[in-house]
Formats: sequence, structure tokens, C-alpha cells
Amino acid sequence: MVKIGPSIMCANMGELKDNILRLDRKDVDFFHFDVMDGRFVPNFTLGPDIMKSLRPLTKVPFDAHLMIEEPENYIDVFSEAGADMISVHAEATTHLQRTLQSIRDRGMKAGIALNPATPLTVLDYIWDTIDYVLLMTVNPGFAGQKFIPLAMDKIGELHQMINGKNLSIEIQVDGNISYETIPKVMDRGAEMLVCGTSSLFKKDKTLEQAMDELNLLLSNRKEKLNLY
Repeated sequence: MVKIGPSIMCANMGELKDNILRLDRKDVDFFHFDVMDGRFVPNFTLGPDIMKSLRPLTKVPFDAHLMIEEPENYIDVFSEAGADMISVHAEATTHLQRTLQSIRDRGMKAGIALNPATPLTVLDYIWDTIDYVLLMTVNPGFAGQKFIPLAMDKIGELHQMINGKNLSIEIQVDGNISYETIPKVMDRGAEMLVCGTSSLFKKDKTLEQAMDELNLLLSNRKEKLNLY
């Protein structure tokens, strides 16, 4: 089952509470928080205080994507802020397995995030410590970038690796997840779609209209796959 996760960094910051409530009514599957520290990526975004203030508004899982240096120092902070899932970048922490295990030890799902140029071999010795893999399909830091074509091959390769090992690990994709790219990433095995300005937060559509179109796209894709 493919899941839709609105990218909160792309929401209207002046109407954030309203955006959360409206998307909650449209039955989104998770809310994705891109946390940036200005060091690991050249931008600053959402912190734990924002997450904590939004937590009472919905029971939908909060997914914290930590694009920060030394994320192991902030696991407790985001756990206390209400995160249900935390992904950390393989490139940002020295003791990766320990960091992932610490996320699980606090009752959250643990995810590993990989930049476009980071090879899948990073996963070789942490399969038993992860619940999902976040593949960046753009270089992290800013919304509105172009999808990196070779990311398609990477999604497919990861899907084959997971199936070959008979593991229950989901594939999340983030970066220009648009109406054009969604069917392609789904075909290759992506199950969690982080949706931002390319598909959900559109200037010419309401959130409700965009969600309806996304759900229709997913439904049509499922019907097409069932024909084969």
C-alpha cells in the first residue's frame, strides 16, 4: 500500500495549523518534517518546537527527517516533541548502527536516509536495525529541485535487495515527487511518497483538490497493475 506524506516545509507557514487540520481530514498517512541545521545542508527549517506545537492536532504519525550533523544528539528531543518515526542520514553520523538502535529503543521507527550519490552498500550491516529507507531523489536542502534520473535505478535496486532478503522494510522517496514521477517510483517499489510543491502544495489548487488528484492517481495506478 502506497502512503502519502505531506512535506511540512512546503506548507503555508502562516497557516500551518489550518494546513495540518485540512490534510488530516483528507486521511494522509504521515506528516514529514524536514529538519535542517544549516550545516549538513545549506538551509534552516523545522525544529522540535514546531513539531511539538502541532502534535495535539492530529493522531497521524509524525516523520522527522533529520538533515543535521550528529543527529544522535537530538533523538530524545524529537521523541519528546512527538515524532513517531525518525530518519537519519548515513553521511551525518559516525556510529550509524548505534544511532538507529537508539531510535528504536525509544519506541519509534528507525529510518536511514541516503543522499543521491550515497551507495546502497551502506545498508549491508544495518538491515536488522531499520524500518524504512529514505532515498533522496534530489540533493537535500531546498524544495522545487529537479528529479535526479539515476535515482530511479536506485529505487529498483533497493526494492530487489529488500525482497531478496525477505525483509519488511519500506522505501520512502523525497524530492520532486510529482504526478509524472509518482507512477515511475511506484513501479520500482517506492511505498512512502513525500509530497511537496510538485504534487500537493500547489499554487493553483487547494489542498483538498491536490489530495483528491493524488488519491485518484494512486487508485488508477493500482487498477492498472491489477490488470497484469
